[in-house]
Amino acid sequence: MTRRRPGASRVSGQVRIVGAGLLGASIGLALREHGVDVILADTSRANLRLAVDYGAGRLAQAGDEPGLVIVAVPPDLVAEVVAAELAAHPTALVTDVASVKGGILAELIATGAEVGRYLGSHPMAGRERGGAVAARADLFLGRPWVITPHDATTSEQFHALEDLALDLGATPIRMSPAEHDEGVALVSHVPQLVSSLLAARLRTASNAEVGLAGQGLRDTTRIAGSNPELWVQILGANAGPVARVLHDYRDDLDALIAALDQPAASGSPRRIAETLAAGNAGVARIPGKHGRDDRFTTIVVKVDDRPGQLARLLTEIGEEGVNMEDLRLEHSPGAQVGFAEIAVLPEAAHRLAEALEARGWTLAEGER
Repeated sequence: MTRRRPGASRVSGQVRIVGAGLLGASIGLALREHGVDVILADTSRANLRLAVDYGAGRLAQAGDEPGLVIVAVPPDLVAEVVAAELAAHPTALVTDVASVKGGILAELIATGAEVGRYLGSHPMAGRERGGAVAARADLFLGRPWVITPHDATTSEQFHALEDLALDLGATPIRMSPAEHDEGVALVSHVPQLVSSLLAARLRTASNAEVGLAGQGLRDTTRIAGSNPELWVQILGANAGPVARVLHDYRDDLDALIAALDQPAASGSPRRIAETLAAGNAGVARIPGKHGRDDRFTTIVVKVDDRPGQLARLLTEIGEEGVNMEDLRLEHSPGAQVGFAEIAVLPEAAHRLAEALEARGWTLAEGER
């Protein structure tokens, strides 16, 4: 691979992507928008043809010489495929996009693979649906892309993956494989399990109980619909870090249960309050628009359940010259209205609230 020329894509030369699913096809689509020659490979001919038809790349040809190989296969196959690609393309840098890094590197070293040309990475992006049909060129925009150098990694190799992430609109982040695995255990893998455990409680709930569900339950169980087979592989590969977080979580849960078993006992109200306050402090640290950010003010607007109403609201916010920092929607089954939570800068909140009311919108109490 060569470095970026002024005005050109950072990534140049041929890029081979092994695995034509959501991540692989999305990377291909994004690179193709930059004019990069993308070669696709997949053990499934149907998946491969579909990704090619969607424009994510082309089929391999005799004489191809990729400078970068990206392995985007299921977690339990990554090390095997990476080793095969290192052997098949002796001048290429090989990376993967799996969500666990330490075990892959250890397996490659144990099998004698040429790890001097392997550098793991992990884009923190995805969708509820998989496959090339769900692929999007903008999947990585604004998302972290972790690059995990090891002892044999060169600065040129690191910069090559950094260029890849930047071309795809992602934010490159440098972490060791161990740091990465500890981090994703906390922010990705344990949340998946907690969401699944909470959603599992709904199996024996009555229809009347489930009918009471609001946005809080939807928010906390959204990821519980994820693919079990895939997550068995991910959690098995990162079992140690995940278990450590869960042990701490269990201790916190045990202490909270003890307080709720005797809510009037001395110290119980304080324990409950401290648990909630700790949650406030934690959520405030989540970066980006989906964490609580005291820099923004939220306006709640009632939106009738009719076609075009949300589009009208967003258009009129733009017409008022206000930048919307975040949007959340809440809609309960059977209701003919929903509520749009609009986050804006504090200095624009009062002006926007008045303008929306003048345009006929109804704001929730306390939002004026």
